[in-house]
Amino acid sequence: MISPLISRLLPVPLLLLALSAAHADDAAGSGTPSTPGASLTTTATFASQYVSRGMRQTWGRPALQLGVDYAHPDGWSLGTWASTVSDRFVEGGRVEWDLYGGYAGAVGPVGVSLMLMHYRYPGARIGATGTRYDYTELVPGISYGPFYLKYNRTVSRDFFGIAGARGTGYIDTGANIALGGGYTLNLHAGDGRVAGSGNATWDWRDAKAGVTRTFDGGWSIAAAYTRAWGATDAYDRYTTGVARADGAVAYSNPAKGTFAVNLARTF
Repeated sequence: MISPLISRLLPVPLLLLALSAAHADDAAGSGTPSTPGASLTTTATFASQYVSRGMRQTWGRPALQLGVDYAHPDGWSLGTWASTVSDRFVEGGRVEWDLYGGYAGAVGPVGVSLMLMHYRYPGARIGATGTRYDYTELVPGISYGPFYLKYNRTVSRDFFGIAGARGTGYIDTGANIALGGGYTLNLHAGDGRVAGSGNATWDWRDAKAGVTRTFDGGWSIAAAYTRAWGATDAYDRYTTGVARADGAVAYSNPAKGTFAVNLARTF
């Protein structure tokens, strides 16, 4: 018998694998050669926990993740990515499913990019208001050498279950510095400001420091320490308010400092 969690997760990985298979079939059997330099990559990841923008989205538990990315040599790209999440952090949700596309190029030594990103949480919504967790962002970015700066601007009406939050902004800055021998130092700092009347209580900042080691055959392992700080005490005893099977309501601080390790394979 398939568990409810597995049954919810199956459609996403199967779709991702189908996209990969369809691309391979087109290249091999359509009689039309693929665009020179174009690439399709699939990445599967086992994470000790899923931490995004400083928040522990799996409530401190492991996550399975899968992504497919298509890159055209002219700079255009499309992709999709999925991860398990905890319904103690996302009310009614067990999966985050991202869809994104955009362009990346260069002006002299400066890299420039513009991405449109849509985040879906199937079945997830705030019970008291009916607000869904789904949201959409426009993300311009620049980079110079190992340094980067991106600005995520919410263009949808709501943001992650918060109603009337169009205009929410998240600054993402950092560096990925090659250390040699397959090691990369990963540094990040973020600042999130939630738009809308009364929504500033959810503002936060976060920081991360970690190291990634790549290996032959598409394997990599990353380890990082992450910490977030809420503008108020809204995250200190966070809860969806939904009781567990035993009748108790789960509380935690998703912003507290945490260490995570990810094992990934790209093929």
